[in-house]
Amino acid sequence: MAPGFYIREATPDDVGTILQLIIDLATYEKEPESVKATPELLRKNLFETPFAHALLAFTGTVETPGNAVGLALFFFNYSTWTGRPGLYLEDLYVAPEHRSLGIGKAIFGHLRKIAQEKNCARLDWAVLKWNQPSIDFYEKRLGAKPMSEWVGMRLEEEGIDNLKQFL
Repeated sequence: MAPGFYIREATPDDVGTILQLIIDLATYEKEPESVKATPELLRKNLFETPFAHALLAFTGTVETPGNAVGLALFFFNYSTWTGRPGLYLEDLYVAPEHRSLGIGKAIFGHLRKIAQEKNCARLDWAVLKWNQPSIDFYEKRLGAKPMSEWVGMRLEEEGIDNLKQFL
């Protein structure tokens, strides 16, 4: 019996769907006001100059598609220690009413295939500390290990601009 969903790479025609899933993710993470992405930015940065890539999960089948219920946004990085590329999963979202159906595992299966095709040494991602259901899924279902010895660091636009003082 078919699982009732399928996963495919996003196309430029999916920009509106991608943006809605990003908004849904931000709402789940209690930060809907943080979404600054626009259809134009997504089109440019996912398809014209592809800085990132997206997978979408849909209900139904390829022949009879349903609604988009999942999103994985990822990009490639590079590990100086392994001398090989890595795949960084920036965001993973499955609509709450479609969780526990195997969609998250299937998305990771697609990411595995992409990572192996690109000879990636690692598949990395971050999860919010309060998101225990996701942490449990990653650790118990996928066998992922937390990277407790690392601290995430970030400069946003103003911080990046302030780096000009070092030139």
